[in-house]
Amino acid sequence: MATLRNLKIKTSTCKRIVKELRSYEKEVEKEAAKTADMKEKGADPYDLKQQENVLAESRMMVPDCHKRLEAALTDLKATLAELKESNEQGTEIGEAEATITEEAVYTPTEAED
Repeated sequence: MATLRNLKIKTSTCKRIVKELRSYEKEVEKEAAKTADMKEKGADPYDLKQQENVLAESRMMVPDCHKRLEAALTDLKATLAELKESNEQGTEIGEAEATITEEAVYTPTEAED
């Protein structure tokens, strides 16, 4: 049985994952710039290899976050649908709908995979 409390928790989960995703995307940009700078300056091959490993690890986290966000959004939509069927009322419902609309932008499309 879905409750407004469950809906609020699932809404917060989606928001947290999006925040995490944004953080990883910024980290990838930062590490990519650092790697390019090291290549340009002719850094030691060992240091460059280590930096490329750091960049690769950061890049691996982005698809993982996308998968977790997709799962969280699916769960949120199911809970929201269940609550709407039982004619529940509350600010949590509006907040969940807004979150679904906003966060759907961050789920990857078929073309990106």
